[in-house]
Amino acid sequence: MFDKILLPIDINHPESWEKAIPAALQCSGEGGEIHLLGIVHDLGVGVVSTFLPADFEKKAMEGLKAALGDLVRKAFPAGSKVQTHVGHGHVPETILRIADQVGADLIVMSSHPPSDLRSMLVGSYADKVVHHAPIPVLTVR
Repeated sequence: MFDKILLPIDINHPESWEKAIPAALQCSGEGGEIHLLGIVHDLGVGVVSTFLPADFEKKAMEGLKAALGDLVRKAFPAGSKVQTHVGHGHVPETILRIADQVGADLIVMSSHPPSDLRSMLVGSYADKVVHHAPIPVLTVR
C-alpha cells in the first residue's frame, strides 16, 4: 500500500476520475492519504486571456476548489483521508510539482485511448507524467 497518493483529475470529465478514484482508494489501503488535484490551465498572456475578465483565473480556481469538495463528499467513502488541491499552470508540470510538494509516493491518473484527438494533437498528459515522474505512476483506462 502507498502512504500518499496524488490523484489529478479534470473535474469536467468524469472519465478522468470514475475509474481512477476506486484505484486510488485500493492503493491507499486503510491508512493512506489521497491528494485530489484539479488544475486550472495557464492561459498566459496570449490573445485568449485578453478577452477574459481580469479575475478569471482566480474565480476559476475558487470554483474548482468548491467542485473538488463536492466530488469528495459524493465519490469517497466517509472517513477517507482526502485533501483537495488546486493547481495552476501546464498540466504535467503542475502534477509533478504538486506530487513533490505533498510527498506523494504514487500518482494515479486516467489515460485516454491513443485515438483521442487531443492526444494526437498535443500528446497525452499521462504519457508526459509517466516519462518524467520520479515515483510510480498508475494509469487507469
